[in-house]
Amino acid sequence: MIRRTHWMTIAALAMTLFGCSKAAPPGEQKPTPTPPPAAALIKLTGAGATFPYPLYSKWMDEYRKVKADVQINYQSIGSGGGIRQVIAGTVDFGATDAPMSEDEEKKAPHKLFHLPMTIGAVAVAYNVPALTAPLKLTPEILVDIYLGKMTKWNDARLRKINEGAKLPASDIRVIARSDGSGTTAVFTDYLGAISPEWKEKVGVGKSVKWPTGLGAKGNEGVAGQVHTTPGAIGYVELAYAMQTGLSMAALKAPSGEFVSPSVEGVSAAAEGVELPVSLHASLVNSAGPKAYPISSYTYLLVYEDTPDKAKAQTLSEFLWWAIHDGQKYAPALFYAPLPAPVVAKLEVRLKELKSGGKALLASP
Repeated sequence: MIRRTHWMTIAALAMTLFGCSKAAPPGEQKPTPTPPPAAALIKLTGAGATFPYPLYSKWMDEYRKVKADVQINYQSIGSGGGIRQVIAGTVDFGATDAPMSEDEEKKAPHKLFHLPMTIGAVAVAYNVPALTAPLKLTPEILVDIYLGKMTKWNDARLRKINEGAKLPASDIRVIARSDGSGTTAVFTDYLGAISPEWKEKVGVGKSVKWPTGLGAKGNEGVAGQVHTTPGAIGYVELAYAMQTGLSMAALKAPSGEFVSPSVEGVSAAAEGVELPVSLHASLVNSAGPKAYPISSYTYLLVYEDTPDKAKAQTLSEFLWWAIHDGQKYAPALFYAPLPAPVVAKLEVRLKELKSGGKALLASP
């Protein structure tokens, strides 16, 4: 039997000759090495528009597969809430379908960028069980319905443009958003663009005093109300209308054609409008026979300079991914991918994002 002192001598000799690490004596357990620390989970929070929520939710799920150490939580609370929270600094980014007003921008502690992320449509959805053919609406009729001037589905003007359709003598039940909403801003922007009376009496914005109808919260709420209320009509983002199986009206475009909401119609609306330096612009009543009249960009609100470098870097990388790889998920969810010229302008803007005055995306 080898004595312990002899064993130690042999072990030392082995290390000298072969560069081996010190072996554990017989009967002694070698300590388990400590694994390297896992990458810290970086969490980002955002809040705002319900309009793009289906797409944003998809993006955040897919990005987690690309960056396992990034978790992004988005609260669908309406554009008004998103603007308030990003100004208050309770979220890392906000979201809105309507650009911030000058007063809202003045309340922000630092400069905020508007970043168009995708393009969608506000559909006019209806629930008229007796109507089998798609409903046609002129801008003037839609204004009068929301002003409370047209109250019956079998109104003579509706019958004239929907020749042969079975329009019942039942009441038109108007549904509108009750919360501060970018979808409302887009819808009222359209009504104001075609009707001076609407602009004067009701106005344009995220919140207006509706002349008639019932209120519902969020695109989800309006879609649900229209779905369960016979005789209802309401405005809702296209993805929600499609997912709920709602019937959608074809609107008379400036060309004179009746155009139904679609990804193609939304893309056509964006093609005729060049984005200014601010990177936000209205797409309602866009020129072109195939353009859907109530189309809109939807924006993320991001501070130009963010003190937390880790969060700022993570957010900028996610945004770069969203305007490139993320766009392929848009059509399946009834949004239009950003046109190439818009992506090019966004690339320039994203490279202006900073933390402590230093650019974050010099080489994305």
